[in-house]
Amino acid sequence: MHRKTAIVTGASRGIGRALAIRLAEAGYDLAICARTNTTALNEVQNRILHRGGQCIAYTGDMGNSKQVQEFFALISQQYPEIDVLVNNAGISHIGLLQDMTDMEWNRILQTNLSSVFYCCRQVIPVMLSKKAGHIINISSVWGVAGASMETAYSATKGGVNSLTRALAKELAPSHICVNAIACGYIDTEMNQHLSADEKQQLCNEIPAGRAGTPDDAAGMVLSILESPDYLTGQVISLDGGWI
Repeated sequence: MHRKTAIVTGASRGIGRALAIRLAEAGYDLAICARTNTTALNEVQNRILHRGGQCIAYTGDMGNSKQVQEFFALISQQYPEIDVLVNNAGISHIGLLQDMTDMEWNRILQTNLSSVFYCCRQVIPVMLSKKAGHIINISSVWGVAGASMETAYSATKGGVNSLTRALAKELAPSHICVNAIACGYIDTEMNQHLSADEKQQLCNEIPAGRAGTPDDAAGMVLSILESPDYLTGQVISLDGGWI
């Protein structure tokens, strides 16, 4: 029986970690990566291997085209087919736009948006060869609504949303689905700069009354994978009714 294969970027923590583990539990073989946290990434890999699945782990920057090529070359040596790509790698930046440096702007642009382009460009030929596949981009509600003090982050996630909708139109004739999940407040390390009071204030604004969890987002990805291939080109909000 053919085991399906999934790629998850940014898999050392948060949503990516939860998703990699959930996909392994669902019977997928994995290829995972993280920019710097090799120790945490290897922990995820070992957890998957101990369950009897296969897992390739690569430490590298998906915002760097050459390192993306290295990652996918490694993948091609072990997996002849790719069924799922989840572009989850991302960083935040909080501060006034006028105070942002060129280096900070380029860093968030490369990590949040260029990484999606680089990884999609690599995986599309593989998916086209069998006329099937799923690309799921982890985005944000701020890519739809915009957030004060997070202008650059909002801009990159807005770019991810537009890329998702446009690429879905290119690939739909080949039965390749492209969707995005616009996450609201998810309780991950990205939000650990918030104080307990600030977190509570956010939860008070959310009709669901709580922060989302990495497992909520992972469950949403699995739901998309189980949906008909007529579901494509969508930016699906996962925010507890917040925005």
